[in-house]
Amino acid sequence: MHLFVDISSHGFGHLAITAPVLSALARIAPNFRLTIRSALPSTKLQQRIKTPYTLIADTTDFGYVMIDATHIDLAASATAYRQAHADWPGRIANEARFLANLNPDLVLTNVSYLPLAGAAAASIPALSLCSLNWADLFDHYFGDQPWAKNIHAEMLTAYRSAQAFLRVTPGMAMDALTNVQTVGPIAALGTRRDLGLNRDKAILIAMGGIAHRLPVESWPRLNGIRWLVPAAWQCRHPDAIASESFGLNFTDLLCSVDAVITKPGYGTFTEAACNGTPVIYQRRENWPEQDCLIEWLKANGRCFEISAAQLEYGQLAAALENILAQSPSPLPETDGITQAARAIMDCASAA
Repeated sequence: MHLFVDISSHGFGHLAITAPVLSALARIAPNFRLTIRSALPSTKLQQRIKTPYTLIADTTDFGYVMIDATHIDLAASATAYRQAHADWPGRIANEARFLANLNPDLVLTNVSYLPLAGAAAASIPALSLCSLNWADLFDHYFGDQPWAKNIHAEMLTAYRSAQAFLRVTPGMAMDALTNVQTVGPIAALGTRRDLGLNRDKAILIAMGGIAHRLPVESWPRLNGIRWLVPAAWQCRHPDAIASESFGLNFTDLLCSVDAVITKPGYGTFTEAACNGTPVIYQRRENWPEQDCLIEWLKANGRCFEISAAQLEYGQLAAALENILAQSPSPLPETDGITQAARAIMDCASAA
């Protein structure tokens, strides 16, 4: 089987969902051929995807133009969508030719819709896998604007052309799609390591794959608390440590800390819950996916919400006291991994 996978580069969550499924596929069909198209850094792809693959460093979607990890540039996003759909039939035709030349047995997207439309035009079976789709988000932000109607219809047609949309748990309702197939949670499982901090608590700051620097230098010191921050921040807080200095992949590091500070995102939320790591989160401004993520996390993990101002000024003592006092809850099952892998194999076999 030759599987072509298109992974969106709007943050790291799409990769976090896709990679465990590809690993499960490798166990089911160890000799399958894998081609990946993504604009994510190759190092990030290699950290997550252990199955050999051919990389096409390109992208067919942008998701949304972001100001930072919690704010969308709606004007720039609207312009980008109008440009992307200015010659939509031509883009579909080009994508269909690309896929026909590549000749995969199956196309899988997370969560671009152009490859689905191209696959349909080239008579190649296709699936999509995610907790959200760009059509629902587009309708949320632009559905009331006259110029958006045709674009939204083109997006829905592309998503509906897939044999199935594998909606992971937790996920948005996706009522506008007619081909939704729900699977369970998907999350990589890590191994807890000793970080060598003695009795200090390690708090990981992980705002996702979209640049979002916090002014940790000006945060007050909290006794017994160490902040694990990206090395690129070059943070000079006396209690800050570059998270890369531990030499661990993200999931093992997440599994090893005492809590994580983040924003609602599928990858970090599910991996934290499934590895038993408490979550302190700041809501994203007007991001419709976050409600189902927060609801699921409250039912399946330890979490505490803080405001943007609290995070900006490091007013985290009460949140840390609360989160560290919460009793552990049973770890959720990651049964969506096998379910999604089986659905992919079934679709390929039926082709």
